[in-house]
Amino acid sequence: MTWTDFPIIAPLVAALLVAVAIIGVDMIAPGRSRPAIAVALVGLGIVAIAIVWTDQLVRTGQASGVAFGGAYTVDPLATYLDLVFVAIVALTVLFGPDYLGARDLPVAEYAAVLVFAMSGAMLIAGSSDLLVLFVALELMVLPGYLLAGFAKHDALSTEGAIKYFLLGSFSSAILLFGLAYIWGITGTTRIDGVAAALASAHGVSPALALGMALLTTGVAFKLAAVPFHYWTPDAYQGSPTPVTGFLSVGPKVGAIAIVLRLFVEALGPVHVDWMPVLAVLAVLTMTLGNLVAVSQTNVKRMLAYSSIAHTGYILVGFAVYANDPSGEGLTAVLFYAVAYAFMNLGAFAVVAALQKRPGVTSQLDTFAGLGRREPLLGLLMTLFLLSLTGIPPTAGFFAKALIILSAVQAGAPILGLAVVLNAIVAAFYYLRVVVYMYMREPQGEPAAVSHGALLRVGLAIAAAMTILIGLLPGPLIDAATTAARSLLPV
Repeated sequence: MTWTDFPIIAPLVAALLVAVAIIGVDMIAPGRSRPAIAVALVGLGIVAIAIVWTDQLVRTGQASGVAFGGAYTVDPLATYLDLVFVAIVALTVLFGPDYLGARDLPVAEYAAVLVFAMSGAMLIAGSSDLLVLFVALELMVLPGYLLAGFAKHDALSTEGAIKYFLLGSFSSAILLFGLAYIWGITGTTRIDGVAAALASAHGVSPALALGMALLTTGVAFKLAAVPFHYWTPDAYQGSPTPVTGFLSVGPKVGAIAIVLRLFVEALGPVHVDWMPVLAVLAVLTMTLGNLVAVSQTNVKRMLAYSSIAHTGYILVGFAVYANDPSGEGLTAVLFYAVAYAFMNLGAFAVVAALQKRPGVTSQLDTFAGLGRREPLLGLLMTLFLLSLTGIPPTAGFFAKALIILSAVQAGAPILGLAVVLNAIVAAFYYLRVVVYMYMREPQGEPAAVSHGALLRVGLAIAAAMTILIGLLPGPLIDAATTAARSLLPV
């Protein structure tokens, strides 16, 4: 590392310093959540500014765009994903204090662990070396294990965290074996070196096929794709609800970054050979996720299976890349990641708001009469659910439309049809919650709950972005297109 690397790694360094600062503030003022949250939010704003600043330096030629001897790269894709990660963590920080404070769970540690996870995701986005990519992955997922078991006195939380940790450890080992095979075959750990070696190879050897199978298995777990999804419902249901929202979005977008760097960039020369596998995974994942979600009576568990289904939609964008040299499928994936982040975090925030009082479950009956008891909360939940369904003019509509359009344009209309049919199935269980909110009477008279200012601000941001992206998708599509094309061969 040299001093010329510093402008390139400035956002990553800033993220780590923010996490340390949160811990330091908590040591100075233990048990007080406001100073820690203030430091977290201000720090995340500084990280976002550093990301934009570094991007401008690279675009104007004032910085090379690479650091650590080429192992870390800043390009339009890294900038795009880094800003998405910051937005996800900022919203999760806003949604946490109300829920955690009512249960005497430490807010400062919650914020610090989230920022550490974000730093790992940012490192994934800029990785241009297989070893750095794996280290970055572990830096992202290890905080996730901690967060899943954050309510350590809750048996469900502990159970979910143990399952997440054990299966996550196995999947990381499998992924590492796959990376070792790729290194052994190509003789390099640099992503561009791997791509160059595979471009000059003649076909896919048995060893390369085995390596790709191991990589697919490891990444499919991180994405919660079928049949590697078993950890998802228990981990989501047992985790504190704000943590569940983060787990449904943050690691998923991080896994998307892995697929982009590893499969699209490093294994791009042999993409024709691994794309059919992703197509099969996409159909299985969206279908099973939606069919099982229909039978759920617990909203958190329903949203967990819904998250699996959305992974299937995202995989369609990757699957059509084989017949899509323009990269429209990758653009659709990057657009979908942002839209999904805001609408899904918003939905989980509403669930967390209803569970502010300890002992309140996330069963469907909890939502009965919500539209009359708390009209604004009911309206926001309806908005997020309609967006998850894909009803215009929300962000979810354009996200699904781009996925379907990319499949049709790439000559894979069957995948587009699968998305449409699954969206129809999903409409049933999403709209069932709306029916409960407006057409069912609650059992008894639930006590009124006051919601904190941070939660209200977070919900307002999530709702505004869900509507804004739906009404004005152009700027985000342009940014996603620029990020996607930075991966394509010149």
